[in-house]
Amino acid sequence: MADLDIQPGRTRIGWIGLGVMGRSMCAHIMDHGFEATVFTRTRATAASVLEKGAAWADSPRAVAEQSDVIFSIVGFPRDVREVILGEDGALAGCESGNILVDMTTSEPSLAVEIYEAARAKGVASVDAPVSGGDIGAREGRLSIMIGGDEDVVEALDPCWRAMGKAIVRQGGPGAGQHTKMVNQVLIGPLMIGMCEGLLYAYRSGLDLETVMKSVAPGAAGSWSLSNYGPRVIANDFDPGFFVEHFVKDMEIALAEAGRMKLALPGLALAHQLYNALRAQGKGHRGTHALQLALAHLSDIDWMGRKEH
Repeated sequence: MADLDIQPGRTRIGWIGLGVMGRSMCAHIMDHGFEATVFTRTRATAASVLEKGAAWADSPRAVAEQSDVIFSIVGFPRDVREVILGEDGALAGCESGNILVDMTTSEPSLAVEIYEAARAKGVASVDAPVSGGDIGAREGRLSIMIGGDEDVVEALDPCWRAMGKAIVRQGGPGAGQHTKMVNQVLIGPLMIGMCEGLLYAYRSGLDLETVMKSVAPGAAGSWSLSNYGPRVIANDFDPGFFVEHFVKDMEIALAEAGRMKLALPGLALAHQLYNALRAQGKGHRGTHALQLALAHLSDIDWMGRKEH
């Protein structure tokens, strides 16, 4: 049975994965009074949380051995499998009563597999992917989509509140991952529309910042337009969320849709365009770099930046 009395100063937090989003999320947990032990593939990326007082561990297993609740947010399902179920993974270092919380966007079936393997050891497991990108992580206002046992999810509330604003349990194991797939299915075609709209405005000779004043507050407005539109206009394609990770997410969603005999042509188109962007060597750009691929299709020199 998991220890459901989770509170700062008492519960020891473990954190695996300190990338673009993980660093901010872990820092917020620590700012709310939790002590943390951390591991990430490249120790240099842990510098900011180590400076805040986090302890370093040499493996996911070692993190779990020093923690009560272990969070992970890594890149791909294969990484999730390695850091949680691997020989030196977190589950190997867990004791009965620990809680595993995977916040990676991953496969629903893998979330269920982890839940079953953890339960066999007396460990609770929750899948809790997030949406909101680097900005949401930095500002502590992520949307957290959760799958797992209701009592465990409720007990983790002090941790959820440190990282997010929209915190919703969607159902049992895997439900959080399925909900994140819904999120990605919605975003893919939206990103195409945002980039095509700005491309049209640019080609027609309009001032893009003036255009934004009209369209962002109206019916065409969206989170992506308000947050990524200014970055596109500024030619800032640094990642809030990596192209290669979004391609991975869409491939998971398309595979799940195939199993459900569900046709998603809008998502399939988005996947092909992003796959082209990745093939052009832009897998580590932000998802809004789709603008460059679409500009390339029409041989447009985007904002003085012609990319081939």
